Amino acid sequence: MAHKVTLIPGDGIGPEVARAARRCIDATGVKITWDVVAAGQDALEDFGELLPKSTLESIKNNKVALKGPIITPIGVGFRSVNVAIRHALDLYACVRPAKTYLGVKSPYKDIDLIIVRENSEDLYAGIEFEEGKPETKELIANIEKYTQKKIRQDSGISIKPISKYASERIVRFAFEYAIKNKRRKVTVVHKANIMKFTDGLFLRAAREVAADYTDNIIFEEAIVDNMSMQLVQRPKDYDVLVLPNLYGDILSDLCAGLVGGLGVAPGANFGDDMAVFEAVHGSAPKYKGMNKVNPTAMILSGMLMLRYLKEDDAANRLESAVKKVLTEGKSVTYDLKPHRDDPTSVGTQEMADAIIANLR
Repeated sequence: MAHKVTLIPGDGIGPEVARAARRCIDATGVKITWDVVAAGQDALEDFGELLPKSTLESIKNNKVALKGPIITPIGVGFRSVNVAIRHALDLYACVRPAKTYLGVKSPYKDIDLIIVRENSEDLYAGIEFEEGKPETKELIANIEKYTQKKIRQDSGISIKPISKYASERIVRFAFEYAIKNKRRKVTVVHKANIMKFTDGLFLRAAREVAADYTDNIIFEEAIVDNMSMQLVQRPKDYDVLVLPNLYGDILSDLCAGLVGGLGVAPGANFGDDMAVFEAVHGSAPKYKGMNKVNPTAMILSGMLMLRYLKEDDAANRLESAVKKVLTEGKSVTYDLKPHRDDPTSVGTQEMADAIIANLR
């Protein structure tokens, strides 16, 4: 029986890397019926909505989706469609592997890290108050009343909710993921030394959950700023990291830098009964339609999707084919060459062709 999968091509380079990933997944021989739907800028132009209800319904019905990158304006405009999808479907766990592959430029070797990021709360909850608005001034007055701390009247305010429920849920997910994938250690990352009632709660919840797993998995704690240094100096000392939303977003990019960049960084978002798989990188609109960008992150996200669908043989063959192409270094995009102006670099679809040719 064919798997039913929602495919969201996305914006900018999204349709190109999504096409490359779909071709590679189909070439494994796994039967998939693709339900192609829209989200993002193109959806806004075509349907008048950034995230059409029909797109969410498709994911709810199929329980699994592969999503290309979608543009997120910086500082102005609409909020992230990516975040909206996670919130709407309660995809509370973001998993971002960071793994070195031969052939990808990196100062490190043999890195194999898993970032588990809480997806539903923290500053990404989107609870903000704009500078100068009456409700913002009222909020500032109340904060000053209850805390005796002065806040400048020309401030914008963001609210950082961290709940015991969501903290326990993501830490338990991290431990279960570690056990399922035969990992050795879970490190909780926080800033509880400063934020006693938010990060402090996250840390206390992590300690309580960890007590159920310490017979099988090593548990450690790390302050986020120190963790940033440790990952640069001694990344092999770590395995699975579990973090609140903002720190998880930042450190997952740091970990991507350890292994060669966002071009090789896949990602997945899990709920209790559904999942959305996506590359970590953005939509890079300036490269739209140029058949130039590296499709590896999107193809590896498809590999993670195959594992979720319990198509392990196909997932293993796809990852092996990606490894072969990267190691050989011949049929790869410009960013994977020793020099970015290398005339032997190939396009997005040509790299996908090479991966397909190496599938066994």
